[in-house]
Amino acid sequence: MSSPYPYPLLIRHLLHTPLAQSPDREIVYADRLSYDYRELVRRIGRLGSALSGLGVEPGDTVAVLDWDSHRYLECFFAIPMLGAVLHTVNVRLSPEQILYTINHAKDDVLLVHADFMPLVGQIAGRIERPVRIVALGDGAADGEGAANAAELPIVGEYEALLAAADPGFPFADFDEQTRATTFYTTGTTGLPKGVFFSHRQIVLHTLGFMLALNWTARHARFHRDDVYMPITPMFHVHAWGVPYGATLTGIKQVYPGRYEPGVLFDLIERHGVTFSHCVPTILHMLLSHPRAESVDLSNWKVVIGGAALPQGLAKRAMALGIDIFSGYGMSETGPYLCLSTLDGGKPDAAVDEQVAMRCKTGRPGPLVDLKVVDAEGKEVAPDGKTPGEIVVRAPWLTQGYVENPEATRELWRGGYLHTGDIAVVDEEGYLQITDRLKDVIKSGGEWISSLELESIVSQVDGVAEVAAIGVPDEKWSERPLVIVVPASDALTEDAVKAGIKEHAKRGAISPWAVPERVLIVDAIDKTSVGKIDKKLLREKYGGTT
Repeated sequence: MSSPYPYPLLIRHLLHTPLAQSPDREIVYADRLSYDYRELVRRIGRLGSALSGLGVEPGDTVAVLDWDSHRYLECFFAIPMLGAVLHTVNVRLSPEQILYTINHAKDDVLLVHADFMPLVGQIAGRIERPVRIVALGDGAADGEGAANAAELPIVGEYEALLAAADPGFPFADFDEQTRATTFYTTGTTGLPKGVFFSHRQIVLHTLGFMLALNWTARHARFHRDDVYMPITPMFHVHAWGVPYGATLTGIKQVYPGRYEPGVLFDLIERHGVTFSHCVPTILHMLLSHPRAESVDLSNWKVVIGGAALPQGLAKRAMALGIDIFSGYGMSETGPYLCLSTLDGGKPDAAVDEQVAMRCKTGRPGPLVDLKVVDAEGKEVAPDGKTPGEIVVRAPWLTQGYVENPEATRELWRGGYLHTGDIAVVDEEGYLQITDRLKDVIKSGGEWISSLELESIVSQVDGVAEVAAIGVPDEKWSERPLVIVVPASDALTEDAVKAGIKEHAKRGAISPWAVPERVLIVDAIDKTSVGKIDKKLLREKYGGTT
């Protein structure tokens, strides 16, 4: 008997549109190879057949340790489409942390690039479950060499397995609430926490994010003629979910492999890359490279997330013609919540006014129910001054932490996901994060925003990077300490202090926020995903007076 098709929201349905509308568009891997969307779908089918042949069943977990590649994109689809769970392993964690995530996620199969085989070899004896390993490489010899060099349970090499597999694997329908992905937050305390997302959540996140990127007429648009290249690792929140959106849209995609500034600029220039996303430290690395001045970046749109976009960095990007703007979210939110896109005539505003807007946290997107609340859970006034914590609901937020009910309850207390971010909201609905609850500097009964301090210092001539933290003070509990990486030897502590004082005179920051001391250092410690590691900085400089 015929009956209506219920059309579950499954990741595999994201492939219908590119096949129908742009099957000839390219998927490029670091200029090593390229193929079209027809071949992408065939390779996804082959990967499904190969993994099924290795015994992968619905509910199993398949982990990936790879650079940003076409293989990773294929895994984004094929593994969940089997009803299995894709575990994107953060290869920048320590070996002990990686071992913990592999054991905690209960991985059954590991897909491992040759570069990470030594790491897996180091921890293999302590993996608690019997795992099968597929070798990845940028050529058959690479993968076979890694296999022969390690005494590991390697069951095949990726390309060889695909070559022998059926491209027409019959991916079945199943419940859209089936878990699709798992990855681990890096956190600043305790062991990494696993978050997870269903097929339904990933499909809705894809639709919501893509819609938000098309709400403006003249700025930040993501469209069919764009060329996409991620500069956020694919292990980190699904590369912010954009590969799913890029595939749905059917645009040309460029995957760069390991991030090297020269290679990234080559790819931008050769393929006409127009849309990317990254954390501020990666953009700083690129704009500090000599090629930044010689490559035409005037068609490049860049979403900055993971940390606040400093105004000084935004000005440098805009001076090179980059259409830069902020995005906001977190690992637990899949990640998209807000974008700082410019409506109406705002793209014509003066540079300083534009910079201020582009560096804001942004406005909530479609289906995002977001509030800024006080300690009693009441919404604060939208006056751009009154701070509160961001709490949120959306259909793609993680439902909790893997096997961690206590942390899940804390995350979702009161029925809203608590972000731990302190923000103000203005009358137009734009949010501005003023700090993390754990990073705000509490001095003499006043709160000093480390992010505001960093944004101000980033605009001082000669400053390359900056971090602001609170350090213990006998009299005031805490005082701000500003840590600066100079762009040249000419920068002095006094020059940085003078820059902060000038902003304080203009009322941009409280005089109380002017630090007594500035440290000039060679480098600022970062987390595994390139964010400033304020926990480590507080430990390192906490005794500074």
